[in-house]
Amino acid sequence: MSPILELLPNQTRQYIDAETVFLELRRARAEAAEVRGSMFWRTQSGTEYLIRESSRGAQKSLGPRSAENAQIYQRFKTRKAEASSRLVSLTAAAHNQQRLNKALRVGRVPGIVIKTLNALEAVGLQDHFVTIGTHTLYAYESACGVRFMPDALATQDIDLLFDSRKRMSFVSQMQRMDSSFIGALRKADPTFRVKQDQKQTAINDSGFEVDVIRRTAKDGDPHPFRMSNDENDLWAVQIEGAEKILSAQRFSQVVVAETGHMAVMNTMDPLTFVAIKRMISNAPGRDPKKRVKDALQADLVEELVRTHMPQYQRPSQEKK
Repeated sequence: MSPILELLPNQTRQYIDAETVFLELRRARAEAAEVRGSMFWRTQSGTEYLIRESSRGAQKSLGPRSAENAQIYQRFKTRKAEASSRLVSLTAAAHNQQRLNKALRVGRVPGIVIKTLNALEAVGLQDHFVTIGTHTLYAYESACGVRFMPDALATQDIDLLFDSRKRMSFVSQMQRMDSSFIGALRKADPTFRVKQDQKQTAINDSGFEVDVIRRTAKDGDPHPFRMSNDENDLWAVQIEGAEKILSAQRFSQVVVAETGHMAVMNTMDPLTFVAIKRMISNAPGRDPKKRVKDALQADLVEELVRTHMPQYQRPSQEKK
């Protein structure tokens, strides 16, 4: 029996349809975000002024009524109405795709993984993290319409590599959120808490863990690094090899939960994954049980590249 199984044709068709709708929904959300808040006219001292109000209630005058401001006002109202209508329609379509995903057993990613990825996206942090480790395999198999053997995927934690090269924009976004990173994770599951003996790890009441890691400090990286000003927040822990992952080609893929819900997973290209797993499996201090799993995952992804991802093959692999 092959360790890599093809999805059934109806599952593949459903995944393609669901992926299309979900990605369009993300674009619709981004468009709706551009016209959040409101715009209205306010009369002061006998003169009408165009006021732009943010979603948080902050107001800014765009000047007195004029032909130009009247056009700005009308364009805003039109865009907002169109964006709202499109968002409502695509949200309904996505819910239908979720039901079909579940009915046809298209996905098998743990639901908490999908919720965590979507929680980070909801607060604008998705581009600051790369999913690494075992859960990365879900992105590769989803891209190829296959499934790996279950033994290769069993794990109770997800590793999120923080891109410290973007730390300034990350800090700015955290300040705009006026929240902590653990607070963002609690949008996925309110039972997440920071482990007192492992400050880089959040754990929920089901024992699922989220580990936050980072590259070895360089180029002015602050060290140690806490994810927000909240003294009870997570601290990112340094690991070797993180720089290679951050420098690798980005691989982004829609992944599907057992429940049918979807999220975009950002990770590294498959050949970088293979190289990292080979390195870890040969590390002298690696746990023997984990060493076997590391080697298995490297073998599986390398085989998947050979059979399903010719765009990632190196010349030496193409001859095999």
